[in-house]
Amino acid sequence: MSSVSEIQFRPYRSSDSDAILTLGERALIDAGIDPADIPGREDLLDVKGSYDDVGGGFVVGIVESPPASLPTELQTEDGWLVAMGGYLPNEHGYEDERTVPGAVELHRMRVAPACQGEGYGVKLLRELETRIAGAGYPLILATTSEKQQRALDFYPAQGYQTVDSSDRNGYTLVHFEKPVDELSEVS
Repeated sequence: MSSVSEIQFRPYRSSDSDAILTLGERALIDAGIDPADIPGREDLLDVKGSYDDVGGGFVVGIVESPPASLPTELQTEDGWLVAMGGYLPNEHGYEDERTVPGAVELHRMRVAPACQGEGYGVKLLRELETRIAGAGYPLILATTSEKQQRALDFYPAQGYQTVDSSDRNGYTLVHFEKPVDELSEVS
């Protein structure tokens, strides 16, 4: 397996489209989630309009040498997609979830199943947090399904507090948040 230090983050490029769709679907299936239950993929079909144009961002994590079990569909023009995630102002997030004025939401946080547990998720989160802090947002929101045990363990371990839960499409969602001024408290 590639060492975590080899991951490089960069902004999404339109040539990454097929790879991010594949990673998004495979990561959900691996977590026991039916991708059809997750709100549309419109944001992944128009990353620039859905993230960049509204004051957010979307990054991909690329490695040069993938594990043998990584599907060929995750190959990009500059390596292999092993992680991805975005953020957008809360007012541009899902209408039927919580509203926290001035906050930013993490979206589409995914690590390739073959690469989970290797630290890529932590590095992805740190990359997004750095970008969010630089953009001046005071609070970061994250939401995951109670079926995604790795995510339920991940966010609190990274300093996020559980603040609420809700039901959507037959899933119980768990809501987390973290003030940007607390970013340096967890390394």
